[in-house]
Amino acid sequence: MDKSIFFLIIFLFLNSFTGFSQQEKMTDDEADKVRIKIIERSKSTNTIESDFVQTKHLDFLSNDIKSTGKLVFKSPDMIKWEYKTPFNYSVVFKNDKLFINDDGDKSKIDLGSNKTFKSLNNLIIKSVKGDMFDDEQFEIQYFQNSNNYIIKFTPKDAALKSFINDFILSFDKENLDVVEIKMMENAEDYTMIKFLDQKLNTKVDDAVFSN
Repeated sequence: MDKSIFFLIIFLFLNSFTGFSQQEKMTDDEADKVRIKIIERSKSTNTIESDFVQTKHLDFLSNDIKSTGKLVFKSPDMIKWEYKTPFNYSVVFKNDKLFINDDGDKSKIDLGSNKTFKSLNNLIIKSVKGDMFDDEQFEIQYFQNSNNYIIKFTPKDAALKSFINDFILSFDKENLDVVEIKMMENAEDYTMIKFLDQKLNTKVDDAVFSN
């Protein structure tokens, strides 16, 4: 596996995570109720449109890398991440392929031929919808603060865990939207994306995902 390609994908996709230090652990009963509510919500989510702010933190850099853009998702498996600042860059996941448009310079990566890449593609889709509740694939811990349900997913697969220590999803308590994703690459390095002005189940044409 080419790790440089894997980390390019990680850099592109995986959000600002608030209040984690003020979290409290949920009881088993609370966790069961929250999980059921979120799964039911995800089943009814067919499209998502949202602005986002991405922060990339690398321990060896003095400043974080920030970028902004727009996310579009259409069920079952089409996602477009369009970066607008500090550069024009778009990435589309569809049909087990990754399409990259770097200001007119286009390329394609086949994700289906690589088990780890395919797992990453599935994780991205599930994290956007908020449905990653697979006890066989993850160790799952449930927390909350005053505004959010905070759920930590630790991969059990050794190959995936060598790249990603944890996914941490933050859900708004009122509407159960995924408002933030945080992906820990190791103890110090992470990528955070904060979703803003989300619109669910609007009409999204397939042409949006053309490259």
